[in-house]
Amino acid sequence: MTQANQNLFAALRAAFPADLDSVAVETTGGLSYSWRDIDRATAMMANLLAGLGLEEGARVAVQVEKSVEAMLLYLATLRAGYVFLPLNTAYQSAEIEYFIGNAEPAVVVCSQKNFGWVSKIAFKAGTRHVFTLDDDRSGTLLQRAAHCSDRHAPVARTADDLAAILYTSGTTGRSKGAMLTHGNMLSNALTLKDYWGWKPGDVLIHALPIFHVHGLFVAIHGALVNGSRMIWLDKFDPRAVIAAMPRATVFMGVPTLYVRMLAEPALSKEAARHMRLFISGSAPLLIETFNAWRERTGHTILERYGMSETVMLTSNPYAPDARHGRQDERRGGTVGFPLPGVGLRVRGDDGTDLPTGEIGGIEVRGPNVFKGYWRMPEKTAEEFTADGWFRTGDVGRVDDRGYVTIVGRSKDLIISGGYNVYPAEIEGYINELPGVAESALVGVPHPDFGEVGVAVVIAKAGARVEPDTVVSTLKGQLANFKIPKRCFVVDELPRNTMGKVQKNLLREQYKALFG
Repeated sequence: MTQANQNLFAALRAAFPADLDSVAVETTGGLSYSWRDIDRATAMMANLLAGLGLEEGARVAVQVEKSVEAMLLYLATLRAGYVFLPLNTAYQSAEIEYFIGNAEPAVVVCSQKNFGWVSKIAFKAGTRHVFTLDDDRSGTLLQRAAHCSDRHAPVARTADDLAAILYTSGTTGRSKGAMLTHGNMLSNALTLKDYWGWKPGDVLIHALPIFHVHGLFVAIHGALVNGSRMIWLDKFDPRAVIAAMPRATVFMGVPTLYVRMLAEPALSKEAARHMRLFISGSAPLLIETFNAWRERTGHTILERYGMSETVMLTSNPYAPDARHGRQDERRGGTVGFPLPGVGLRVRGDDGTDLPTGEIGGIEVRGPNVFKGYWRMPEKTAEEFTADGWFRTGDVGRVDDRGYVTIVGRSKDLIISGGYNVYPAEIEGYINELPGVAESALVGVPHPDFGEVGVAVVIAKAGARVEPDTVVSTLKGQLANFKIPKRCFVVDELPRNTMGKVQKNLLREQYKALFG
C-alpha cells in the first residue's frame, strides 16, 4: 500500500488471499461468502454511499442485528472514506436520540422493525438518508446497493483520518464518542497479527457482537489482515462453537462465553484438539474459569486488555519470546505485558510514577491511542496528561516481571474513612469462599465513613451462601476498613452486552442502605 493511501480497508484488502473464490466467511445457516463476494459487495455499498453526495468525514450510524452484511457495511464505509458509528442493538429511543443528535450522521441504517421510530429521530436531527438492513439479507440498503457498480477504488485516507466513532458505555454522565483513526486500528491489527502468532490456515470462530471493539475490530481485523476464514455465528451458542472447533483454530470471547461452554458436556480436550488459541477480554476472567478451562481442554486462555479509546493495550504472551530470552507464561488474573509500541505507566494521585507492585492509575500512549472525544475538546484535554499520556481510568499495578494486573476502574474506587478500597481485591477473596460463583463490591454513601462497601454475591448452583458468613470470614483475612458493611446474595448481577457487571446500577440500587 502506498504512503499516499493509508485507508484501513485498502490494507485489509491487500491481505486477501490470491484465490478470491475461496471461502472467506461461512455461516451456521449454510451460506458462505468468498473473498470475491466481500470485495464486490463492499464496492457496491461504497458506491451507494459515494452516490449520496455526502460531505467529507460524514458519519454512518448503524444499529442492526449481527450479520455478514452488517460487517460488509462497516468495511464499505471505510472503503468509501466515511466514518463508521456502530450502535448497541439494546439502545432505546432516548439513547438513540442522544447519539444521533451528538454525532449528526448523514446516514442512519437500522432494522426494518425499528424504522418508524428511528427514522423519525434521524430526520428530526437533520439526517438525510435512512436505510434498513436485517439479518436475513433484506432491507432497503441492499436493494439500493444492488444497482451499483461492483468496482470501487478505496478512497485515499491518511493514518490520522477518522475511521470510526465508538460511544463509551456512559456509566458516569453522558456517553463520549471515542474517535479512532485508520492508523490507530491498522497499527493495532498488525501488532496483534504478530503478537498472537496468526499464521496461514488459521480459522476464526466469530461469536461476538459487532457494535464493540472486541467483535468489530479485534476479531474481524485479525482475520482479514491475515487472510483467514471466519466461521460466523449471528448469536453465541455454546454448542455451535464447540461443534465448530474441529474446523477452526482461534476463538475470541468474553468470560461469560467460556463459563457457558464449560457447562456443556461436549467440551473436552478432543473437541478442542485442533484449536490453537483462545482469547478472553472485555471483562475480568475469574481464576476459577481460567483453571477449569485449562483442565477441561488442555488450553490456557490468553487474557488481554483494551478499551474503546485504544483498541488493545496489553496481552499475555502467545509463546515464550526467544528473541529477548524471556520464558513468560500466560498468567491467570493478569492481562500480560504492554504490546510492542505501547507505553504503560502507573501513577499516583499526585502524578508521580509509582514503584513496582504499587496500585495506581494506568496511563498509556502509542499509535493505537485515539484522537480524542467527538466534540468534547475540554474532556479530551482533561483525559490526557501534559506530556501526552492517556489516563485510562483503570487502576492497576505492574509486578517485577512486567505483568499488568487491573484492579478496577477509578470510578469504582471506594474511599472509606479516608482509606482506598479496591473492589477487585475484595472480590478476589469473596470469590474463593465456598459456594460463591461470583461477586461485585460497590461503594455506597455512609454517614460516618463517607462511603462503605456492599458485597453482592451469586451462589454456585446448588450451594447456599449466608451473607453474614461472607462478612465474618473476611474479617479474619482483611483490614477492617476493607470489610463490606453488608452482603446480599442474588440470582444474577446486572451486565451489559459484553458481560461487564454494571456497577453503576448496583450503586443506585443500594445507595439508600445507610440513610
